[in-house]
Amino acid sequence: MRGSGVGSHSRGGISARVWCALAVLLSLGAVGAALFTQYAWDMQPCAWCVLQRVVFVAIALVALPGVFVRNPWMRWLGGGAMALLAIAGATAALWQHFVAAQSASCAMTLADRWMRASGLDELAPQLFAAYASCADAKVNLLGVPYEFYSLALFALLAFVALRVMRARR
Repeated sequence: MRGSGVGSHSRGGISARVWCALAVLLSLGAVGAALFTQYAWDMQPCAWCVLQRVVFVAIALVALPGVFVRNPWMRWLGGGAMALLAIAGATAALWQHFVAAQSASCAMTLADRWMRASGLDELAPQLFAAYASCADAKVNLLGVPYEFYSLALFALLAFVALRVMRARR
């Protein structure tokens, strides 16, 4: 009866495919929430906010093949890339809160230079253009700094990435 029936599926835990799908949904959901707050509530993003959007999109793009590919090495590499991106995103959120938000401008910071060099702000300005300075982008949502929501989600995505890397199927 090994490998058949309802009990065998539950013994193996959640598959890497499901973890990857969760990463895609969480990442794209974060970008959707950012766009909603930008356009519905006029919470304009700074360069560091936009850089975090790029990281969320990158995580979704890296996780998406894991939904369809069964090769364990490819899943492991994808999970590793997701983990590194999640760490980069968490670093950007922390930098935004503790350093960039204390300055009057985001001009010529790493985030601003990267966004300009990538051309994403011109390719898709509705999604990737910064419209506020770091000082102006200090926003609390329900009493919590906005970037801490990103930080928590990046931490969750790092956990998901580790689950992808450890999944046996």
